[in-house]
Amino acid sequence: MKPLFLISLLLPLAVKGEHEFFPAEQLITTGAFYYPEHWDESQWERDMKNMADLGLEVVHMGEFSWAALEPEEGVYDFEWLDTAVDLAEKYGLKVILCSTTATPPAWLSTKHPEILRVNEDGNRLAHGRRQQASFSSDFYRQYSLGIIEKLAQRYGKNPNVIGWQLDNEPKGTVDYSQNATERFRNWLKEKYGTIDALNEAWGAAFWSMTYNNFEQITLPRISLGMNNPHHHLDHDRFMAYETASHLHLQAETIRKHASEDQWITTNYQNDQGDADPWLHKDELDFVSYTTYMAHAYNMGVGEEGYRRGMPHHIVRAADYYRPIGGITGIMELQPGQINWSRVANPLLEPGIVRMWLWHAYAAGNEFACTYRFRQPVYGSEMYHYGIMDPDGVTTSYSGIDFSTFAEEIRGLRKEYDPARQADANYLSRKTGIMTSRDNRWRQERRPLSNEWDYFTFVFDHYYPVIKSFAAPVDFIDETEDFSYYPVIVAPAYQLLDEGLIEKWERYVEKGGHLVLASRSGQMNRDGQIWQARRAEPILELIGAELFAFDIIPSPENGSVDYENESYTWNIWGDILEPMPGTETWATYGNSFYKGKAAVTHRKLGQGTVTYIGPYTDNAALEKAVLRKVYHQAGITTEDLPEGMMLEYRDGFGIAVNYSDETYTVPAPADAEFIFGGREVGLCGVSVWK
Repeated sequence: MKPLFLISLLLPLAVKGEHEFFPAEQLITTGAFYYPEHWDESQWERDMKNMADLGLEVVHMGEFSWAALEPEEGVYDFEWLDTAVDLAEKYGLKVILCSTTATPPAWLSTKHPEILRVNEDGNRLAHGRRQQASFSSDFYRQYSLGIIEKLAQRYGKNPNVIGWQLDNEPKGTVDYSQNATERFRNWLKEKYGTIDALNEAWGAAFWSMTYNNFEQITLPRISLGMNNPHHHLDHDRFMAYETASHLHLQAETIRKHASEDQWITTNYQNDQGDADPWLHKDELDFVSYTTYMAHAYNMGVGEEGYRRGMPHHIVRAADYYRPIGGITGIMELQPGQINWSRVANPLLEPGIVRMWLWHAYAAGNEFACTYRFRQPVYGSEMYHYGIMDPDGVTTSYSGIDFSTFAEEIRGLRKEYDPARQADANYLSRKTGIMTSRDNRWRQERRPLSNEWDYFTFVFDHYYPVIKSFAAPVDFIDETEDFSYYPVIVAPAYQLLDEGLIEKWERYVEKGGHLVLASRSGQMNRDGQIWQARRAEPILELIGAELFAFDIIPSPENGSVDYENESYTWNIWGDILEPMPGTETWATYGNSFYKGKAAVTHRKLGQGTVTYIGPYTDNAALEKAVLRKVYHQAGITTEDLPEGMMLEYRDGFGIAVNYSDETYTVPAPADAEFIFGGREVGLCGVSVWK
């Protein structure tokens, strides 16, 4: 079976051929956000020249410019943007334009205050910030499409404009207006058809919540506390739908006028959970993301790791967004200190931005733009660094990093050989991590513990373990072809149905290795617990009964025994009772259920199913169990030290080091190093072929 998996690993690489937006030989493109409307026109040409001199290849414009582009209703001024686009072309800079809808102008808010969101207390937001408009507002959508159509008509055939960003970091923000309420009711009518079907799905008999008609339904209020979790789940789905449909209308409008060579994307935040990017799979060309590495609680690794950020954040976002459209890119990469952190805002480690850029390339990003080119001198983000200082002529040290990387990547392009393949062992580790917004939303509303967080469990607990094996990872949804992945891990996959279970069974029977973990299989798609044994639909699949789960109050701990080692846990522990033919790999080491199974493993057809019950400290048990799963499947793993990240891309091996320790790179013995060497130190980069 393994050869079939290896063949299928090469297939996703061919998908990229459908998107001829980024030639493979370019490797990665760098760029910066620029706001010509913030600066005197006499400075624009100098700024464009400085971008080109730094080695940048793309300039991003128009993001928050609605008032400058349409100063009065129906009165358009594109001359200034024409000038900026022409100057970019003069200096060899390609252009990304934005749909500018995140900042509706004052005249629109004044004429149609109903576009402004209403908060839970019933107060309507005032003009004077960004993203104050409601995606549910018909007027907002109408006027948004108006300015977008004018932009697309003017620049849709411009050969120097390579793509479009829709809105900016779009969020599924709650609007409690009457209009949003009506749209929610209509969405529910379309989904359920009858009020009886809704009452059943929502368990409305509980606490006498039964509705007589859809007009009785309001938006869920957070302040009410223990309200209906099924109501919340559907509202989360509705908000994601509203965000997606708003963006899809924008994309549809642009495509009427744009060249086929121009791509369309949007930029979500690295860890954003209030929208569903997978809804764009068939509507946008790809989904990009923003990442701000060193601020707030991102403590990093080693002494002063907070100046470098968490090692897995860049690649984690790439691995999440890339599978949606086959490619991805970083639309905003932190250039220095940022403006909006109230927790911590450290100076960056010199050289870290260069390393981030190398990590962005290694992670598979097609481009990396920084927000922003120049630090602004007014407005809400005055303390947000740029790669140029506010004077427009002094390059910041992160700007020097950008320039250094741009020069290095030009050198690497000369080494590119399309026939060169990645390391076979690396490819053999290809892993799919299953995640869904429904599971995240449901568990965020009812975590059952102050210490349980779905995002942390999946993205910061399991994911770094798998990356420590030097494994390429895709975050996948249920529609993906599982046969691409020798190993699939589905942590806390709480909501499911028989269709998914059958798909898992077929995957395993054909040779796949499935790992399920804490909280999995407990509920149906409506978020209701099964009227059966605990997690009954998955019990035959995992070959075990779920006796119970336990949550131990901190600072108390439970223990798990596995292969002569003891591991501690307290956040969550599924207690298992194996069926005949299922192996017990680990047992609980204390309390009244001492000796009961904590980890089970069974063979099914040509593959295996492993269930990991506890959520252990530092993922130590999870790492040991997963390594055994890979090794028993004949898949080798690395054991990368904390802070080192390693990938293969375009036939090159790339290792970066977020730690203050010096490490040896596990490159092949015959590796030829292009940058760096076998030893990689603080902010170090090693590239080999």
